[in-house]
Amino acid sequence: MELPPGPKYLLEVFPWFALPSLITYSVLYLLEKTNTNFNVPFWATFFLVVSARPIIVIFNYYYSIWQNNRAALANNAVLPPSVPKSMLSIVSEFTQSKENRYPGGVFLRFTEDYGSIVRFNVLTDASLITDEPEHVKAILATQFDSFHKGSVFYSQAHSLLGEGVFNSDGEMFHRAMTRPFFTRERITDFDIYDRNWSISLKTAKARLNEGFSLDIQDLISRFTLDSATEFLFGGEVGSLSAGIPYPPGHEKANSPVFYNHPSTSFVKAFTKGLSIVAERGNFGKEWALVEFNSDQVTPLRQIIDDFTEPLLSKALHARSNGTNLKTNEEVTLLEHLVKHTQDTKILKDELVNLLVAGRDTTMCLLTFAVYMLAEHPDIEKRLREEIYDKVGATEAPTYEKMREMRYMKAFLNEVLRLYPPVPSNGRTTTKPVLLPAIRPGEKPFYIPKDTTCIYAVINIHRRKDLWGPDGKFYPLRTLEYDLNTLFTALEFDPDRFLDDRVKKYLVANPYIFCPFNAGPRICLGQQFAYNEASFYLIRLLQNFTEFTLDNSVNIPPPAQWKFRDSLTAKEKIFPTAHLTLFVKGGLWVKMKSLDNEQV
Repeated sequence: MELPPGPKYLLEVFPWFALPSLITYSVLYLLEKTNTNFNVPFWATFFLVVSARPIIVIFNYYYSIWQNNRAALANNAVLPPSVPKSMLSIVSEFTQSKENRYPGGVFLRFTEDYGSIVRFNVLTDASLITDEPEHVKAILATQFDSFHKGSVFYSQAHSLLGEGVFNSDGEMFHRAMTRPFFTRERITDFDIYDRNWSISLKTAKARLNEGFSLDIQDLISRFTLDSATEFLFGGEVGSLSAGIPYPPGHEKANSPVFYNHPSTSFVKAFTKGLSIVAERGNFGKEWALVEFNSDQVTPLRQIIDDFTEPLLSKALHARSNGTNLKTNEEVTLLEHLVKHTQDTKILKDELVNLLVAGRDTTMCLLTFAVYMLAEHPDIEKRLREEIYDKVGATEAPTYEKMREMRYMKAFLNEVLRLYPPVPSNGRTTTKPVLLPAIRPGEKPFYIPKDTTCIYAVINIHRRKDLWGPDGKFYPLRTLEYDLNTLFTALEFDPDRFLDDRVKKYLVANPYIFCPFNAGPRICLGQQFAYNEASFYLIRLLQNFTEFTLDNSVNIPPPAQWKFRDSLTAKEKIFPTAHLTLFVKGGLWVKMKSLDNEQV
């Protein structure tokens, strides 16, 4: 039986704590036994034995500072500046701000106050935050082999993600298994989307006809869950058939099916598990002391496994019967995986990891896309014009038609820029590395081994010097814009991915935009996500118009956000994050059915 996290952690670190004390006591004992003139008072013995490890810790702390400075000097480099706060105060800042913080907010304060790359400690874990694209390039591409997931994140996420692709330093094995499945032929089969969209459409219209707003984040999450499980695993989960929730105050109208459907338990467990893993990040490897008596994720993972077990059993049974051996054409990714391994532990871990990628990331993209449609009716009109021009008012989109929709792609990219599904990411150094200097003539940064290097994607995506500084005016594009309209990095403006700013900013520095990561770790499902999101939005805009937020139901952002940057101050809803971004409390919207015959 596996020990609870707290005792397991203490057992692991006990030798580290106890050995110096044991050696100190043994030395004093032997000196007293071999030398009758040597006599240490009990209080002194007790003090030396108890303080042996703390003394070594203090010595090692200052020695490591000296050693790192010496190593930096030897490499003609400098150490990044450090946050002038204690370890405990930094942990307190992370934990106390969780209810009201904007995603990436603590990291943004660090870089604004102390520099674009800055060191800090999460208890005993050395960390840094950077919002420099050249550093992201080094982490993800040019110095790829010098970074890995690291033991800290592995321990935090293991009870949920196991050894799947998101939590494995051997992830290239996982990617090698899954890459062949993401061919153009497979990711352009839109029948799955069409079936689930039809159910989604009926569900939305039924709720709107009742006079209620709908939580489109919940509706989208069911669409992406059903589509992902069918595409990836061949399972018909049918979470859309459970219905969507009624607004707060009308919960009694929710049917028993909504509460009792297997997907409801799965989604709750899945979301809570992701939240707990994210909170563990506030405590470094010492998270185990917070969950001392029991791992809070383990029972949630059991619920998740109960949900995916039928999918896995079906695929393994088909293989054992030779059903899938009659042809080299696997229908689903799961069938593809069971040809490479029949280890149920590996397969279960892979299913959970792929559900994070297949469900949560596209759900985020589409949810914030609808949010932007509600905030920018002029963009909704322009998107619909492109849809009618390229696809038509009622026809189903095809891959070829979607490729021609430049404004749709630009719109999705702008959503990904301001609301990236994974707002922060990180890797740990496997050896000392040098990160590039920020400005010409300055020295590079020396980063010691075992440093967790965090890059806040959401903050990089919003930097004014990278995406368009204040005071820059762009020419009039349509009659709906005022002359000399100011477009900065904090304005939602899809045209930045179409006009001369692409060459000026993005082509010149591609690592300013990395919603799907980059380099060898770039997301295999990137085009899959674009296809699914485009399909859903095309169908949505063919059927609905006049998107508006139901601010009587949506959770408003905290009052202190009004004093932040212009984008944060204008938020009408509450963006938050666990491992991925989402809207707290859901995105409740109203919209009108579109009479295509009048278009």
